[in-house]
Amino acid sequence: MFFSIIIPLYNRPQEIDELLATLTQQTYNQFEVLVIEDGSVKDAKEIVASYQDQLDVKYFFKPNEGQGFSRNFGFERAKGDYFVIFDSDCLIPSDYLEIVSKYLFEHQLDAYGGPDAAHESFTPVQKAISYAMTSPFTTGGIRGNKKHIGQFHPRSFNMGVSRAVYEKVGGFVLTRLGEDIEYSIRIHENGFKIGLIPDAKVYHKRRTSFSQFYKQLHFFGRARINIYKHFPSTLKLVHFFPSFATLGMILTLLLNVFYTPLAYICNLLVLLYFMLIFFHSWQLNKSIKIAFLSVIASFIQLTAYGLGFIQDFWKRVIFKQS
Repeated sequence: MFFSIIIPLYNRPQEIDELLATLTQQTYNQFEVLVIEDGSVKDAKEIVASYQDQLDVKYFFKPNEGQGFSRNFGFERAKGDYFVIFDSDCLIPSDYLEIVSKYLFEHQLDAYGGPDAAHESFTPVQKAISYAMTSPFTTGGIRGNKKHIGQFHPRSFNMGVSRAVYEKVGGFVLTRLGEDIEYSIRIHENGFKIGLIPDAKVYHKRRTSFSQFYKQLHFFGRARINIYKHFPSTLKLVHFFPSFATLGMILTLLLNVFYTPLAYICNLLVLLYFMLIFFHSWQLNKSIKIAFLSVIASFIQLTAYGLGFIQDFWKRVIFKQS
């Protein structure tokens, strides 16, 4: 099996350098790499060129359209039997393609997704953000957990589709705001088999500060409403939970202002929830500092997503704004 690895890139030359360095270490070597520079001001042309002797890598520069359409640009030029999509802020374990190749031959998946994890080189903040995005107590395990809730939808930081899928379904029709979930829904609807490859993990850096993380998760909350506008039946009760949690915390603050008896119950519930996150993160990361930062990251994950969801639900669903 020959893989085409497609990486959209926008103003992140340092990230693509680190990602390509990990691809030079792959134990499975039947692959090409297509780097799609999406109208960047800080381009990575010279960095990509420095890997020409180590990788079958091609560099393309195109006008800025967003990551979804940049992946389509790569699909159109890919030679592989299977297209693998990575975000530029990922590090790829050396046995990644070997694991994927073996799994696909044994299970015959038309499309797949894999989990993400925190690399040992990540900062404490990045490890806390990684926990918030993968914990069963925050995202319910939907981002690559074996026991995820509901139908599995691969995420574009670590996703693969067969050439047969692309030829029948096409590429992305959204360039952002939930484009990967929308794409996987169409793959499902066309009768293709999608599955999780549990061991095909990547190390996903995500954001390096809590302010950047807030902006990203607020965007994700809005993206869920964007997906709903295309596929109304996909909006489930579980997608409202961050909004309910956000409204609950706002209510708790208001109850404390007025010193009502109900405030003590709400305070206790909030305290118990974040204590659960603290001790769970401490157990996983073996660090009190990361456990404390995980509480902050989880609070941001819930409230940022919840506020983004509420904002666009109010505007686009209640008031029908485009």
